[in-house]
Amino acid sequence: MSSYNDCIKFSLDIQDPNITFNAHFFKLINGIKYKVFQATLIQPACPFCGSVNLIHNGHLQTNIRFITSNASSPVIIRLNKQRVLCRDCNTRSMAKSKLVNKYCSISNPAKRKVLSALTEDRSMTSIARENNLSVNTVQRVLASCSHRFIDNYNYLPEHLAFDEFKGVDKKLHFIYLDGQKHEVVQILRNRYKKSLLKYFGKFSPSARANVKTVSMDLNFYYQNIVRACFPNAEIIIDRFHMVQMLTRSFNSLRVLVMKSFDKRARQYQLLKSPWKLYLKSFVDLDKIHPHYNWHFKDYLTQEQVVMEGISCDP
Repeated sequence: MSSYNDCIKFSLDIQDPNITFNAHFFKLINGIKYKVFQATLIQPACPFCGSVNLIHNGHLQTNIRFITSNASSPVIIRLNKQRVLCRDCNTRSMAKSKLVNKYCSISNPAKRKVLSALTEDRSMTSIARENNLSVNTVQRVLASCSHRFIDNYNYLPEHLAFDEFKGVDKKLHFIYLDGQKHEVVQILRNRYKKSLLKYFGKFSPSARANVKTVSMDLNFYYQNIVRACFPNAEIIIDRFHMVQMLTRSFNSLRVLVMKSFDKRARQYQLLKSPWKLYLKSFVDLDKIHPHYNWHFKDYLTQEQVVMEGISCDP
């Protein structure tokens, strides 16, 4: 029995001396073939007074999900936890092990494997499927370690950048970065003004006063948040959004002017087909080589097309 027990403990990498394995077998559960190891967890001494004068008082059977290298053949440890009654202090207790936490059926090695997988660029669904767990279990394992990543509310970078992105459940989440290092500082679950004011209000006045610039898009309430939370910060509008607004406005005006002419008119063709030329830098336009264009049936350089098109309307 000793060699049998040692062999299973060596295979499963379990070092708890209070666990003894006595059987193993396959069992079909919900259409899935599980590999079941049956074991007993004993209580060697009273956890309250340390006495070994104990009376066996039954046991509690728990099915513990364990790690496996083959996801198609999951492993369960059917652990019988011993209940004891101490004759010296007259207290009842149940055997405990580092293999699994109290009131839990997921082994600690399985939780560590899930945490290791969460550091990779993978979905929680694939991690849960690989470890024969539910997605909710994976989320609980992640939440159990969230207290180790507490924000430092006494420091903020001098240059911040605000934005939002579409994340879990296709909802918009708020993200802000260090503008100099280009590193993510924090990601929040939502981008509501009330939530952002509450979050940045947790930082000390000196940390908020340390912020010099905040780069953002044209979101209307981000500016109110900056003025309320960062007294010394200068608001910088992202140039990408400025160029995007100018481009949309120019294209709208070009189409409006174009539709004021007849479709067979030269002005209409000058504003319609070469629309990309109007968005280029004037320096990059070809000013030497004319090309024949069948839309307006003439030899014109790119510069001539743009200048003639612009002159169609003041």
